[in-house]
Amino acid sequence: MRMYHKSTQAIDDRSRVRVVAIFFLVLAIWIVVRLFMLQIVQHDYYALFALNSHEIYQRLHPDRGRIYFKDSRTKIEYPAAVNKEFFIVYANPREISPEETATTSVQVGALLGQTPEEQKTTLAKLSNHSDSYAVIAKKVPSDVADRLTAATLKGIYATGVSMRYYPEGALAGAVLGFTGSDSAGNIVGRYGIEGYWEKKLAGKGGFTMGEKGALGSWISLADRTTVPSENGADLVLTIDRAVESAACERLRQGLKDYNAKSAALVLMNPKTGAILAMCSLPDYDPNNYSKADDLSVYNNTAIFTAYEPGSVFKAFTMGAGLDLGLVTPNTTYTDPCERIINGFHVRNAMQSCYGEQTMTEVLEKSINTGAVWVEEKVGADKFRQYIEKFGFGDKTGIALNTEVSGDVSSLKKKGEIFGANGSFGQGLTATALQVAAGYAAIANGGKLMKPYVVDQVRYPGGEKETATPMVVEQVISEHAAKLLGAMLVSVVENHYKAAKINTYYVVGKTGTAQIAERGVYSDNRTNHTFAGFAPAADPALVLVVKYEEPERKWAEQTALPVFKDVMQFALNYYAIPGDR
Repeated sequence: MRMYHKSTQAIDDRSRVRVVAIFFLVLAIWIVVRLFMLQIVQHDYYALFALNSHEIYQRLHPDRGRIYFKDSRTKIEYPAAVNKEFFIVYANPREISPEETATTSVQVGALLGQTPEEQKTTLAKLSNHSDSYAVIAKKVPSDVADRLTAATLKGIYATGVSMRYYPEGALAGAVLGFTGSDSAGNIVGRYGIEGYWEKKLAGKGGFTMGEKGALGSWISLADRTTVPSENGADLVLTIDRAVESAACERLRQGLKDYNAKSAALVLMNPKTGAILAMCSLPDYDPNNYSKADDLSVYNNTAIFTAYEPGSVFKAFTMGAGLDLGLVTPNTTYTDPCERIINGFHVRNAMQSCYGEQTMTEVLEKSINTGAVWVEEKVGADKFRQYIEKFGFGDKTGIALNTEVSGDVSSLKKKGEIFGANGSFGQGLTATALQVAAGYAAIANGGKLMKPYVVDQVRYPGGEKETATPMVVEQVISEHAAKLLGAMLVSVVENHYKAAKINTYYVVGKTGTAQIAERGVYSDNRTNHTFAGFAPAADPALVLVVKYEEPERKWAEQTALPVFKDVMQFALNYYAIPGDR
């Protein structure tokens, strides 16, 4: 019995040793794996963690570049977008007793001028006593923040922060865009100038790094490493503040009078491509962009909304015929009243029939079959090439976010009907800016200029970049352009007399285009455009006015009177000599 007991005891001892050995082996393996994870896999994380426990790292934020309007007469530059100190009002609901919550909410709402709905939101935030930080209001002016601080409300605080501010409110809002925050909380530009020029406006961030003591302060100023931030560049726009204000206000009055869905306006210098005014309605205030009823207002309709321009397009069709020498202003044709092409009926407006007409009369009376006749003489392929040379079907390249290219791909399709429709501006789309650039080419001796809206970039170090006008292409000859301009003067003098301006010869053409819906053109929904330039002898200004679905029948009732008023104002403002 004793021998058996001794044998069992030995076995138990060996088992214990084996268990202990296995334990230490597993522990050793775990330590090795853990060291591998810490030293290799997670090295960067823990190195940064250790660094932060011994060092201070401060990020240096640059100032965002400012944006300026021009004033051509006073030569003063007016701030369009600047940085201004505002305050964020926030609460620590844990510091507010339940009994004081309602009273505090009412006091805060009164000091901030909140609406009843905003006060309800504030009350809900203050009632969450488990929360230690709740934002009540952003972008609060300093005087309001001062009154709030003076009230010494328990749990209510205000802290200063630099934010973007637009002194002119909604003026050129769609051109400027606005700033918002990205997922990391960084301020970034959205839409318009702010979005397109984000990198130059934002500048470059910097940092300061060095040893810290037990209390978190710098140990040695001499041992700090500093990479300075670089402030953003300032931009000076080609937009003239006075003209922008007057033009957009007149466009807005028309939007209201005609009950139109939207409106766009482009005023440019045909010799340089500089945009002097650009309006998009409905608009919004970039200071309060989040309050816009419809997010679509962020898109600048002058460059974002492509539409079928209608009869203003006949000028480009005629330009191709003149350039090729296929027609002259006095070339005649006989209006057949109606054409059937590929099974489709092509008629004139109101199904009018004109008999024998000159090419000048085709433009004066806006005869669809006359435009088709010229397009057929030019030929489908060459017609498409001219339209593309005028800049249609491609972006103009203006330095603004959300520009679209329009669509002239129908001109590449087989079938004569596509070129026929295109000859009078239907079956293809363009933006108001593209139409303006096309008319500017006619005004500029056939040279298409690249539109631009930033005149100068000014860097923090004092360097400056000034825009240089760029010729895109010689679309038609100077001779053809002058002939076409004279024909379009006759359009105003003999047909659209309401567009005439004292002491100036005005070039112009209307476009009333039916809106396509489900493959069929609407009988009562139309887009209205008037495009032109002045003075005819030495064009200085090109203007396009466009209304979407106004409650009037013809463009001469809507876009034309607005064109006249804005053009007359601009000619007087710039003191341009008359040619009549």
